[in-house]
Amino acid sequence: MSTFFERLLEERKRLGLNQEELGVIGGVTKHSQLAYEKGTRKPDSSYLEAVAAKGVDVGYLLTGLRTPVSTLTPEQAALLDNYENADEEGRDAARRVLVALSKSKAAKKAA
Repeated sequence: MSTFFERLLEERKRLGLNQEELGVIGGVTKHSQLAYEKGTRKPDSSYLEAVAAKGVDVGYLLTGLRTPVSTLTPEQAALLDNYENADEEGRDAARRVLVALSKSKAAKKAA
């Protein structure tokens, strides 16, 4: 399994940044960024928060496991949340409505 500093280097390259650029994002010098990537120093939480905001997968840095990226829109996420919080009768009703709507859409396309 790779180490934190190896994963940090990997993430920097994945984002297409050089050491100075990622250092600026994280609020540190190029020298500090180099030390993080060599494993001679460890970044603090403010650095991790800043680089996370620019796309670094901090969960991956810390654990070696990629954080799943949600591709759901807020509307889709809300619909799923409503479905998950409904009782079984409500879920059955939602499924029936969606099946009916999808059949209706398919019929319109065929016409």
